Amino acid sequence: MPTGFTLVSSTHVPEIASQADLYVHDRTGARILSVRNDDENKVFGITFRTPPADSTGVAHILEHSVLCGSRKYPVKEPFVDLLKGSLQTFLNAMTYPDKTCYPVASQNLKDFYNLTDVYLDAVFFPRITPEIFEQEGWHLDLPAADAELAVKGVVYNEMKGVYSSPDSQLAEQSQQSLFPDTTYGLDSGGHPRAITDLTYEQFARFHSTYYHPSNAWIFFYGDDDPEARLELLREYLDRFEALDVDSSVGLQPAFDGPREVRQGFEAMGEEDEALGMLTMNWLLPGKEDPETVLACKILDGLLTGMNASPLRKALIESGLGEDLTGAGVEHEMAQMYYSVGLKGVLPENFEAVKALILKTLEDIVADGFEADLIEAGLNSAEFDLRENNTGSYPRGLIVMLRALGSWLYDLDPLELVAFEKPLAALKDRLARGEKVFEEFIRRHILENPHHTVVVLEPEDGYAARVDDEEQALIRALREAHADLSDEELVRRTEQLRRMQETPDSPEALATLPCLSRVDIDPEVRVVPTEASDWDGATALLHDLPTNDICYLDLALDLGAVPERLIPLVPLFGRALTEMGTDLEDYVSFSKRINSKTGGIYARTLLTQREGGPDPVARLVVRAKAVGARVGDMLDIVGDALTRPRFDDRERFRQMVLEEKAGLEHALVPSGHHFVGLRLRSRFNLADSLQERMGGIESLLFLRELAGRIDGDWNGVLDDLETLRRAVVRRGGAVVNLTMDESMLAGHGERFREFAAGLPGGVAERAVWSGPAAAEHEALIIPAQVNYVGKVCDLHAAGYGFHGSSLVASKYLRTTWLWEQVRVLGGAYGGFCSYGRLTGLMSFGSYRDPNIASTLEAFDGCGKFLETVSLDRGELLKAIIGTSGDLDPYQLPDAKGFTAMTQHMAGVTTPTRQRIRDEVLATEEGHLRSFGTLLREAAASGLVCVMSGEEALARAGLQGLELPRKLKLL
Repeated sequence: MPTGFTLVSSTHVPEIASQADLYVHDRTGARILSVRNDDENKVFGITFRTPPADSTGVAHILEHSVLCGSRKYPVKEPFVDLLKGSLQTFLNAMTYPDKTCYPVASQNLKDFYNLTDVYLDAVFFPRITPEIFEQEGWHLDLPAADAELAVKGVVYNEMKGVYSSPDSQLAEQSQQSLFPDTTYGLDSGGHPRAITDLTYEQFARFHSTYYHPSNAWIFFYGDDDPEARLELLREYLDRFEALDVDSSVGLQPAFDGPREVRQGFEAMGEEDEALGMLTMNWLLPGKEDPETVLACKILDGLLTGMNASPLRKALIESGLGEDLTGAGVEHEMAQMYYSVGLKGVLPENFEAVKALILKTLEDIVADGFEADLIEAGLNSAEFDLRENNTGSYPRGLIVMLRALGSWLYDLDPLELVAFEKPLAALKDRLARGEKVFEEFIRRHILENPHHTVVVLEPEDGYAARVDDEEQALIRALREAHADLSDEELVRRTEQLRRMQETPDSPEALATLPCLSRVDIDPEVRVVPTEASDWDGATALLHDLPTNDICYLDLALDLGAVPERLIPLVPLFGRALTEMGTDLEDYVSFSKRINSKTGGIYARTLLTQREGGPDPVARLVVRAKAVGARVGDMLDIVGDALTRPRFDDRERFRQMVLEEKAGLEHALVPSGHHFVGLRLRSRFNLADSLQERMGGIESLLFLRELAGRIDGDWNGVLDDLETLRRAVVRRGGAVVNLTMDESMLAGHGERFREFAAGLPGGVAERAVWSGPAAAEHEALIIPAQVNYVGKVCDLHAAGYGFHGSSLVASKYLRTTWLWEQVRVLGGAYGGFCSYGRLTGLMSFGSYRDPNIASTLEAFDGCGKFLETVSLDRGELLKAIIGTSGDLDPYQLPDAKGFTAMTQHMAGVTTPTRQRIRDEVLATEEGHLRSFGTLLREAAASGLVCVMSGEEALARAGLQGLELPRKLKLL
């Protein structure tokens, strides 16, 4: 072991198949958790405890700023340069209420240590100049003496977007209401009205106070050499002496009684509605006991996590609102809390919602949870713990965050990672008949005076009031800087812009560590796939290690669905697993699913097909279970498909309202998604179908469907049955199985029998119309930020796909668009992508203060590429970064699903290899030629903007014409 460190403990953690070594750096007291295992997806993270003293967003702004150049790497955007030329599987930074995390991950050892070194230098020796503070935080922006004065800054605009979302406001207020006397009563991200109070001096002092090894929690995970980890750390940590950092997170004193917070917001929903939302919130016990923390997580699932959960059932079936809201059990802070409520509530029903929540909890305490519900909740929680399925995130990242849940508060870092002991203890208490969950509700919720009610009430003119407040803020800031003339403000604005536009020198760029061509795998990764015909169905078998878990994807063909019923398909998929069967109601069916499997649900899969106009259109029923429960899983899926019950009108109404509310409340935080889909839907059938199933057209359909439930229920029932006959059949189905060879061998006949039990016959294929007419469009919502999109059809312009277009797109995202839309424009993000199967080049922005200038940046992409001059190193970076995107890190279930999607779309291994070869062979001339094509195609591109009416009016004055306007909220 390298000198300078003391090994505190070394613990085998079978739950994650790892050895965890806990060290302390002798000189500074820095804490290091070094986790050793055989996971090739290596993770590093450094975390600082950063409790803010106000809501200026200083921790958030600093998180952005330290990644803007450092001592060893004096370039403007090392973060972006790493995105350009790394094989990273995760690269980001996150601000929490009391901590700031800087994690990286890579499967390539050289790349991993490159990333780690850049991040260590960034956090300890950043180049946080006043100009970077102004760029990332806030500044007064006056481009010309006769121009309109504005406040700009990446974080400032990001938080304007956050506060445009009622859901975000409700979540923030719910937390803050419980912690008025601690750091948790503030917004670490920054409130738009407080961010401008932050000075550069306060910003710099926050870094010198908290970004020190004595206040650091450092994490490593994976199959790399544990001694090499410490050697790398020593280079940085040994430069510091111990510092007494007071970053402790104070505990909130208990309330004497409940409190209530009310706040206005711009009403969501249709114009004739004025619906609000509320939460009830309780402070819970501390986190010293891991069994209590685990019990809280399981209780959360018991109360609202399943369709059979009594609190969910009571709230949804009450008709008092449209969908649940609230964080549930929040357990990532020093003190846990519980938050639950309802959205889509008429103001006159707020009191009834509060009474219903309390009455339901009282009934649970009096009558107890049903035994089979507890069994279902326990099984679901235990399955998740053992599966350790972290989706697209590295497993090590999730281990780090779990460890920080206790470690950051001076507790054992492994107590929330090693779950076997607390789980066994909890099971034992339940087996002895102890009313664990009921007693917790009684003691910590019903008899707890420390609780709050947060109400968001619809307020006419709220959005206009917020805009007026921002203008008043700008006037006040101008008065506060009255010593500065307009000419001086123009000079400072221009000075910042020059800094932003000045490219890094070749010498500075050369300091960044980079990979070489020998570090790139020239071969595509191939998932083992064995295809068989099972009496009209196609079976795809993937022999992959899955730790005794079977993953089933049943992809049902949607080709026979009548066009008018396309928007109903997602709800039909939900109905299959959430409305019960002719043998059991939806509550019993939910319990059965959760007690016997790791989950069963349906989702749509839509993509263009290789070399043809007809899309892949599927409803995929996804299911997973341990090997001993495969039979139960197949029985449940079989019942869902062949014996569904659709005639529960109230249950179906609840699902429709949930879906409608979900889309309405997703518009503001995810506007870029809706804009991009809306645009692409005008060019190809796959995206047109997706738009009707999950985009703006879906929202309009759901609003109409909500009325049909009362006026034409028999017609709705007929539509659902029509869908079942069209979709649920063996012909054309794909049975996709991902598990290891022994499980495949042991259960193969069961799966054959299951497929044989599906209805046979061939359905007549429906005739679907093509995409709707293309027209520039404005989607109107009450928001302080914009989402700008544009799409160009390069296929129609004569472009034949070449892999270099992917390199060009990646390069645009990390250079021109990053600089023009984010750095200069102040948007949170600007991006582009080229769809190989659709031929569409898509551009978009996220939480953007601009419209017209962003569209100019999109249109400038072509000229930028045409005139690009890349040395071999910069070109290689772009190639390396793109090659990493081609075969992203995936867990076994995702590998199997991706292989199935490629099989159905006709994407073969030779095709994938050709694309990879073309990426690796990309030359500067390819990018220039692609730029010419983009420049020529820009004039015929299609534009869609989601924004507020005032911003659209300003864009209109700048010459933007959007003839079609659709008010969504």
